[in-house]
Formats: sequence, structure tokens, C-alpha cells
Amino acid sequence: MRVGLYPGTFDPLTLGHTDIIRRGASLVDRLVIGVAINRDKGPLFRLEERVAMIEAECCELSEQTGTEIVVHPFENLLIDCANDVGAQIIIRGLRAVADFEYEYQMVGMNRALDDSVETVFLMAEARHQAIASKLVKEIARLGGDVSKFVSPAVNTALKQRLKT
Repeated sequence: MRVGLYPGTFDPLTLGHTDIIRRGASLVDRLVIGVAINRDKGPLFRLEERVAMIEAECCELSEQTGTEIVVHPFENLLIDCANDVGAQIIIRGLRAVADFEYEYQMVGMNRALDDSVETVFLMAEARHQAIASKLVKEIARLGGDVSKFVSPAVNTALKQRLKT
């Protein structure tokens, strides 16, 4: 069984994330969405809320792709999380050159820690390349329309959280 891990903070889950999940699911038998507990980023949504959003969005994707998709919170090293869930590959999404530079460093460090786990990069589809959770939150905080960047359910959650 080929297991993949797609890690991130997903605060909030965007259509770009969902695109990578859908495409990543076609590469593996089981896709684990690793939700990072990163207190340094000061997430807008609590861990439990992010996990619930991802589970709700991925239920239909799992049925469509035939791939088991599970959500797994983690606070340890990414490579340790990969080993904990039995992942042979880490799936990462790329939007721009700046993403690649950071991810290139991460791959080197992860390979030094455990060279049995491969990293696979998926380029975001053109229509999703500008989407970043940080920008989505900023637009939503300032009362802008983020419906082009997130699902209706996530849009509603953002509005409720920010009372816009």
C-alpha cells in the first residue's frame, strides 16, 4: 500500500490545497493530510476546527478518487510524522519560485534525516497559484470576498470567525 503525506497548517483550507489533495490522492492508496500544530503562526482556527473543515471537504474527494483520505494532526518533525503514519512519500504543492527555494531546503533536511521518504512536488493549477492562506485571511479580515479562493463552507466559517 502506497501512503502519502500532505502536510500543512491549512489555516484555512483553500481551493489550492483541495486541488493538491485531489491530485495527490491519485498517486497513492492512502493519503494522510497532516495538520501541523504550529503555535508560532498564530492560527485563526483552532486545530480541531481545521481538522473538521478538512474532513468535511475530503469526504467527497475520497469517494471520487477511491483513495482513503485521513486527517492526522502533528506537532513533531515532518519526517517523524511521515514515519508515524507509514508514508513513503511527502506531497508538497508549489505555487512559485519562492516556494521551490524553501521546499528545496526542506527536502535536503528531510533526506538527511531519513532518505527512505521521497518528496513529490505538484504544481498548483494556474487558477490556484496566487492563493495563499495568509492572503485569504487578510482579505477576509478586511471585508473582501474570498469565495473564489475557498469552498462555501470555509467561506462561511471565515465570515463567522471574523464577523464580516
